[in-house]
Amino acid sequence: MENPKNPQQLNENEIEGMIKDYQTVQAQMRNLAMQVDQYQAQRSEVENAKIELDKASGKIYATVGGIMVETDKPSALKNVQEKIEILEIRLQASTKQYNDLKSREKTLRDKLTELSKQQPK
Repeated sequence: MENPKNPQQLNENEIEGMIKDYQTVQAQMRNLAMQVDQYQAQRSEVENAKIELDKASGKIYATVGGIMVETDKPSALKNVQEKIEILEIRLQASTKQYNDLKSREKTLRDKLTELSKQQPK
């Protein structure tokens, strides 16, 4: 009759799986961090465009499908504000995903640290 497995002990495959999960989570965190940086840079660029647009007088041009067309200031401001709002939503969603992954990464790291302390030397 076999001895029942100690719940604290995991087999080698389970530990390898946890390590792979940990590495995957870290890679996802790096990707999300880059995405958040990109969204922040885009938001900053669009906010600067809005500042310049607020100061503008006379003809205003917008890029549409690779060509520049004349537009009115209220439409241009509305378009820029919508872009800012979209970027804010994307930034919030990406930041939430990053924080969720960070929590998961900490949990996995703590488990792996605990397992490494239990391993015979």
